[in-house]
Amino acid sequence: MAERQPAIVPETSSQPSVIPEQQLFLFREILELLEKKNVPFAVAGAFALRQHTGISRDTKDLDLFLTSKNATKALKVLQEAGFECEVCDPVWLFKAHRDDFFVDLITGMSNAVIVVEESWIERAKPAVIYDVSTRVLAGEELIASKLFVTRRERFDGADVAHVIYGTQGKLDWQRVLQLIGEHWEMLFWALVLFRYAYPAQTGYVPKELWQELIDRYRDTIAHSDPRARFRGSLIDDKMFAIDVNEWGMANQMQEHRERRLRNLKSNGKAI
Repeated sequence: MAERQPAIVPETSSQPSVIPEQQLFLFREILELLEKKNVPFAVAGAFALRQHTGISRDTKDLDLFLTSKNATKALKVLQEAGFECEVCDPVWLFKAHRDDFFVDLITGMSNAVIVVEESWIERAKPAVIYDVSTRVLAGEELIASKLFVTRRERFDGADVAHVIYGTQGKLDWQRVLQLIGEHWEMLFWALVLFRYAYPAQTGYVPKELWQELIDRYRDTIAHSDPRARFRGSLIDDKMFAIDVNEWGMANQMQEHRERRLRNLKSNGKAI
């Protein structure tokens, strides 16, 4: 039996990749179109990462963050412009594509814990992408968007570390705490990873924040709640499937998603 070869993961680099002319034209068309139609959005993904860190990453996708209401509006605009559109997951993901290139319209995280709100777009930073004046996610929202990307096949912990390093920690950390809310341990985990990777830059995270999170964690350990519910599915519903399917633990991911769908329906935003 042939040995299975691991997938090749490209090395991080600041060297920009060569963008096919067709892809460049398509992405520019999308940005110009949504700007012209006054659809509020912020560019995320590889473009936002480059803005905050200088890292260049190949991508066939253009990731745009929008509220659910504006994702509906964007889909309509793109469909009228001849793009093929689909609702991949009403909780968080919609797609429009032409040829082999895609635009992902993202309204939150797949586990429904974090949802894009208007403030995300209002706080976005001006940027020029493919000669189009637009906006990219602010560092705080970019970090929040990556804290739950912790799956076996994709882990954005290094991206979070790079955003902190690239910004020298000059972030509104209270905003980050606000965005992550009760799931602050995910931020703490990411910060410990940052500290491990960049020990000389520990100070990029304010001492007050370190102390607050350490105190919170110490208190959580000291007063562990035996009734606390399992949260593994929020991290990776595949790797923690046995806990839910065979060991009878709570499926909080399903609960969050169902709650999100009910909210969308009640607000008339379900697609």
